[in-house]
Amino acid sequence: MQANQAAPHDVVFLFDCDNTLLDNDHVLTDLRAHMMREFGAENSAQYWAIFEDLRAELGYADYLGALQRYRVGHPRDTRLLLMSSFLIDYPFANRLYPGALDALRNLAKHGPTVILSDGDVVFQPRKIARSGLWEEVEGRVLIYVHKEQMLDQVMACYPARRYVMVDDKLRILAAMKKAWGAELTTVFPRQGHYAFDPKEIANNPPADVTIERIGELAEIDVALLMGAKG
Repeated sequence: MQANQAAPHDVVFLFDCDNTLLDNDHVLTDLRAHMMREFGAENSAQYWAIFEDLRAELGYADYLGALQRYRVGHPRDTRLLLMSSFLIDYPFANRLYPGALDALRNLAKHGPTVILSDGDVVFQPRKIARSGLWEEVEGRVLIYVHKEQMLDQVMACYPARRYVMVDDKLRILAAMKKAWGAELTTVFPRQGHYAFDPKEIANNPPADVTIERIGELAEIDVALLMGAKG
């Protein structure tokens, strides 16, 4: 993406995708159940072991990449074709959190909304597109391996005097707050398994704003959000 040479916005709202706008834990539950039905317990366990190894290697979840590696050990298993179709054609729009689109629309009245996500270059864009989020933010989507390390490009693409970051991972919010300081308001929706991970909570400072569900941003006073603490 070319750097944006326009005058900076007063504020840009950055949103994570998984477990922030979209219930990815629910997607994983459906995927695990589907794999058990199609592959059985032993083969499913092999896939998820490969998945976790690949996530540790790459730093993000790569479902299709794990499927490719699984295929190396199972070259004659034609059911893999059905597995890839399940992933690609999954109805992600049904897994948006209640109020997620309303939250985006409310904040969009005050500044551009941008999806800032970690992930691979095939499945993650597909997920964001099929969920309707890509269209909702008018194509303002950034996907990196480690988004907290790409803040200079975020600023180049969407220059602003102030940023608001909404993410279910305190680790990400803390890293971005350390980099941007007072120019960033961090918002922590307590959704998904990372949001309740004791280590995440113990090892990272609290966000500027904590909400119980993303839908709360559909009604929040943005002026209060910008000046809020706690």
